[in-house]
Amino acid sequence: MDTKVELELMRAMSNPKNYLQKSNFLIIGAGIIGLSIAKRLREKYPDKSITIIEKESKVALHASGRNSGVLHAGFYYTTDSLKAKFTRDGNAMMKSFCENQGIDINYSQKVVIAQSEEELETLFELEKRGKINGVDVSIITQDELSDIEPNAKTYKYALYSPSTATINPKEVTEKLAELLANDGVRFEFDCSYKEYIGEDIISTTKGEFKADVIINTAGLYADKIAHDFDVGKRYTIIPFKGVYLKYSKDDKPIKRNIYPVPNLKNPFLGVHYTITQDNTIKIGPTAIPAFWRENYKGFENFNISEMFSILGYEAKLFLTNSFGFRDLAFEEFKKYSKSYLVSLANGMVNKIDKDGFDSWSKAGIRAQLLDRDTLELVQDFVVESKGGSVHILNAVSPAFTCSFAFASWVVDEYISRKI
Repeated sequence: MDTKVELELMRAMSNPKNYLQKSNFLIIGAGIIGLSIAKRLREKYPDKSITIIEKESKVALHASGRNSGVLHAGFYYTTDSLKAKFTRDGNAMMKSFCENQGIDINYSQKVVIAQSEEELETLFELEKRGKINGVDVSIITQDELSDIEPNAKTYKYALYSPSTATINPKEVTEKLAELLANDGVRFEFDCSYKEYIGEDIISTTKGEFKADVIINTAGLYADKIAHDFDVGKRYTIIPFKGVYLKYSKDDKPIKRNIYPVPNLKNPFLGVHYTITQDNTIKIGPTAIPAFWRENYKGFENFNISEMFSILGYEAKLFLTNSFGFRDLAFEEFKKYSKSYLVSLANGMVNKIDKDGFDSWSKAGIRAQLLDRDTLELVQDFVVESKGGSVHILNAVSPAFTCSFAFASWVVDEYISRKI
């Protein structure tokens, strides 16, 4: 890291300031979405000031540094969704960024396999969606699958996605932050949001900040901040914990990402094989209901008020079985068993050493938006604005893939109109 960046980061982590700090754009949260929006703002408004506040001591400590790193192709999503709009272009933009910055990409591709006659209808629906969305995707036969991924096992047909790839999300996020700091974006780390005071002013642990436009990209806490601005009152975040099992043996029994046909009624893609940027094989993730927002491990970051609130919503979902939550919860908690998780993945391949899956990855938390009126999970991006504020309320998977394309849309459609 060069001297200018070091000085910027040191200055950002200096003693708290109690006086009002002003900027044209103030971004709350230094995850991939906040940083991508800052990138687009700097490109479009090179002379305007940008400040990013982050409650942690550095970037990528939450979802942006804990996700799978898969760059999705864009065939899961209906053509009228924002995800369909941004995944294909976001995939290409993220690959271009990584190539230009010397960040390794694993062009690992993906196959989606079927396990029964009933799943073939969904498999062909995914191909249809992909074609409509302009994605390079095709139905292949068992023989063609054997040439692409010899170890994958399917029923009659599979779906092939050559544009799926994997990167190291932590490396990408850190590089983007470094570039932004070099380009004059001001970072304030260890700076937690406290409240919205009014008149485009927020209070933080480092004093008060005022901006022409305040942009809320706070991830797990985006809903709570939005509510302070009287925005998004019908929504709340329900956290889901995702962990993977890693394969530790030296052989490489698969070379492509292998996914099952998903249940299109919920936003989770099911247990699958992921080939990471460094060629590590993982199976997962889980989608286990978490009990507080940063419920990564044991009682780490325990928050009793969050627990009671979240358990209240989860109890409603359990009793009503909205979107199949009760069935999902029972199924997901079983995945705490390594043997059970491995058994689910084992059916997708011809042969693999089950004993090779022996260590858990670092847990991640999916900040999933719940509509409190309908008790349904919101499956697409949600952005709302009021006055001088813009709130990214739902930036769920594939948000990392979409980030650059999504950020450009947010800036052009929401932020620029407030300048």
